[in-house]
Amino acid sequence: MLTARRGVLCALCAIASCFIGASCSREPARPEVVLYTSSDDFLARPIVERFEKETGIRVRMAGDTEATKTTGLVERLLAEKDKPRADVWWSNEMLGTAPLAQRGLFEPFTPVCAADFREGWPAAHMDPYGLWYGAAPRARIIAFNTNRITPAQAPTRLRDLTDPKYKGLVGMARPLFGTTRSQMAAIAAAAGEAALRDWLIAMKANGLRLFDGNSAVVRALAHGEIEVGLTDTDDALALMSSGQPINFVFEAADPPGEKPEGLPSVGPLLIPNTVALLKGRPNKAEGERLADFLLSAAVEEALAKSDSRNWPIRPSLRDASGLPPMPAGAPVTPRQLLEARDTADRVVREVLGSS
Repeated sequence: MLTARRGVLCALCAIASCFIGASCSREPARPEVVLYTSSDDFLARPIVERFEKETGIRVRMAGDTEATKTTGLVERLLAEKDKPRADVWWSNEMLGTAPLAQRGLFEPFTPVCAADFREGWPAAHMDPYGLWYGAAPRARIIAFNTNRITPAQAPTRLRDLTDPKYKGLVGMARPLFGTTRSQMAAIAAAAGEAALRDWLIAMKANGLRLFDGNSAVVRALAHGEIEVGLTDTDDALALMSSGQPINFVFEAADPPGEKPEGLPSVGPLLIPNTVALLKGRPNKAEGERLADFLLSAAVEEALAKSDSRNWPIRPSLRDASGLPPMPAGAPVTPRQLLEARDTADRVVREVLGSS
């Protein structure tokens, strides 16, 4: 009997040891953070992987399609407002970010890297209440096929594109999405509803072609399907670096006091990347660390060196980047863009339809 009891006790001890050993050998759960981003995957993924390597925090990243980029993610964030799944919002433009801030989705914060700026984060690149911050801008441009148009011949103002010599030869991304939508809002904010409408009517009459995203516009340029395209610096530079016959100009602002026939020009729209923290996010501390990282000098430097060639907002990085001087952007604030957005959307639908 005693021997049997000892056997049972030994068996129980062995089982307990197995459980204890298993418990001790089990690794703690890896911390994680959820990122929603409209940044191109080829740009976002190396930056996310660098964050994971430096912090040990796993990033679950959700993106969107080229054609509806930003817009689809904005709708997803709104649908999840009461129980957010995302911790951090990283957008490659600001028109999708500003209305989310207005709808109360974001939590105000001050990034640690704000200390990089002697007088605080530049006001032109942040929400006045600290709900989002912007960095590493790119610009809207007029791109052209160099086999068809020389730099000296390139159109320098949007109104030039209504010239009959460009009939059927001008393209842009569908203007209810992405940065083209931002450009339509900027035109409405700077020139007014009537000027935007008249310009779009003239563009449509001149055979304007619409594409599924800015990258499709520059591919059409490279293949000679069109001669001129409205797009972003990053999309044009990506193909230029591979030797495609593409170049671009920044839209030239009209001299002060000049009243041109057709659409007035106020210069190129600058489009910063924007970062925000979701209110009620599931991974609070990890979200803060990721937001700080995405706004850091290291990420600005990485984006400046990438195929996207974004300009750093930190002057010291900009001077050392080797990039051409950042153009003076159109004098349109994020607030003005947001206020003009619905008007611009309505005009686009009325003139070009909902495509």
